[in-house]
Amino acid sequence: MAIKYKAFENMYQDSVSLMQLSAQLNKLDGIEEASVVMGTEANLTRMADAGFGSDISAKPNDLVIAVKGEEEACEQAILLAHKQLTTRKTDSGSASDYVQPLTSFALGLEHTPEANLALISVPGEYAAAEAIKALNLGLNVMMFSDNVSLEDELKIKQLAAEKQLMVMGPDCGTAIVNGIPLGFANVVREGHIGIVAASGTGLQEATCRVHQLGSGISQALGTGGHDLHQDIGGISMLTGLQALIEDEQTKVIVLISKPPAQVIAERILQVAQSTEKPVVVHFLGAPSDSIQREGVYPAQTLAHSAEVAVALLNGQPVEAPEAISQEVTHHVLAAAQELTSQQRYVRGVFAGGTFCFEAQLICHQAGIPGYSNTPVAAYGLLDDVWQSQGNTIVDLGDDAFTQGRPHPMIDPTLRNQRILQDASDPQTAVILFDVVLGYGASEQPLAELLTVLEQLKKERSQLPVFIAHVCGTDIDPQSRDLINQALTDQGVIVADCNAQAAEFAALIINQQNQ
Repeated sequence: MAIKYKAFENMYQDSVSLMQLSAQLNKLDGIEEASVVMGTEANLTRMADAGFGSDISAKPNDLVIAVKGEEEACEQAILLAHKQLTTRKTDSGSASDYVQPLTSFALGLEHTPEANLALISVPGEYAAAEAIKALNLGLNVMMFSDNVSLEDELKIKQLAAEKQLMVMGPDCGTAIVNGIPLGFANVVREGHIGIVAASGTGLQEATCRVHQLGSGISQALGTGGHDLHQDIGGISMLTGLQALIEDEQTKVIVLISKPPAQVIAERILQVAQSTEKPVVVHFLGAPSDSIQREGVYPAQTLAHSAEVAVALLNGQPVEAPEAISQEVTHHVLAAAQELTSQQRYVRGVFAGGTFCFEAQLICHQAGIPGYSNTPVAAYGLLDDVWQSQGNTIVDLGDDAFTQGRPHPMIDPTLRNQRILQDASDPQTAVILFDVVLGYGASEQPLAELLTVLEQLKKERSQLPVFIAHVCGTDIDPQSRDLINQALTDQGVIVADCNAQAAEFAALIINQQNQ
C-alpha cells in the first residue's frame, strides 16, 4: 500500500468544500482512504493518527491532500484533486477567465456593501480572530468552524451583544436566514414559524417537520452547541429569541437545546414568557413542568416541537405526541417474529449528534440501558468506540470518527461499514439509523447502503430488523419521498421522525428481553 501527499501553499478552502473533496477521492477505485485538510498542527496530528504518517510538511494556510491505496490510484487521485482545486470558473463558466478572489471581509463589503452576514469556515484556532474582524465591520456572523475555546466564544459573543449583532456558532452547521439555507440546511417552504436551536440536526428535524405538516419557516437560527453552557450564558439564543420577537413575519417561536443550567434556562424562559407570541421550548430530557408557564409550551421531542408550533399557528389545541397505534405496533413487532432469542440488542448508528442523544433518551425511558461514545447521563461510555457492547447508540459525527475523514452526512461510507459490522453480530436485534438530506449532504445517501443490505441478505440467514428515520423534505436535492420508498423496498421500517424510530426499536428490544 502506498501513502502519498501533496501540499498546496496558501490555498485556503472552506471546511465543507474540503469534506466534499475528501468524500469524492474516497470513492475512487484503488483508494483505501483520503483526507483533504488545511495544514494546521491539529489537522496534521489527526492525519498522523489516521495512518497517513508524521512526515507531512505544511503550514496552517496550506492545503494538504493525503491518500492511501494502490500507488497508481494515489497518483491519479492527487492529480484529480489538483485539477479541481486549481480550476477556477467565473459566472460565465469559462475556466480561462480569472477573477481575483475577495480575500477579506473589508474587500467583500466593498464589493457587496449591503451584506450584513459573514460565514466563517476556517480552522478553529483562527476562527475567533476572523469573527472579531467581521463584527467590527458591522456583520452578523455564522461560524461553521469548531474547536473554538469557550473563552474565545464568550469574547466574540460579548462583542456581538455590544454591537447588537448575532453570532451563530461556533460549530453552527445549519441555518435558514431570510429564506436562504446555510450549511447543512434543508429546502423548506417559507412561513411564520421561527426557530432558534443549539443543535444542527435538531434544527433540521424541526424545520423539516414544520414543512411536512404544511407550514413554513420564517427564520431558523443556530447558536452552536456550547451557547447554553454555564460560561456562555445563552447569549446567542437570547439574541435570536429577541430577533424573532421583533420579526413581523414570525408568529410562533421554537427554542431547542439540550438542558441548560437552571439559571440560564430561567433567563431564557423569562424572556420567552414576556412576549405575546407563543413560544415552544424543547430542552431535550428536561421535565415539562420545569418549562411550563403562561405563553410557553413544552415539547417532548424534536418532532413534537414542530407539531406544537404548527398547532399554535393554526389556532388548534396543543396535544401530546401521538401514541403508536395498535396497528403500527403489530406491524413493528411482526417484523421481529423471526429473531432468535440470542438477538437482544439495539445498535444505533447516527450521523446526527442530536438524533443520537434523543434516541438514547427514548431508549432509557423505555427501560433499555446502553452505551455510547457520546452518552446521556444515564448511559455508559463505550470501552472502544469502534466496537459495540450490549445496547449501543453511536454518533458517527463525533470527533473520534471524523479525524481525517469527511462527516458521515457528506460521505456515509463509515455509517455503511458500521451497519454491516453491527448487522453481522448474532446478538443484534435492531439496527437503528438516520439518513440526513439537504444541502451539503451526500447527493446519493443510499447508493452504497442498498448494496450493503443486499450483501447482508445473501450472506446471513438471520438478519436484524432495520429501522430508519429520514430527515429531509420532498423538495430537498435528494427527495425524502424517493429515499423513503427505496428503504421500504429493501424491507426497512421507515419512521415519521427520529423519536418514533427510537420508540419502534424500544418495542422490539423490550419484546426480545421479556
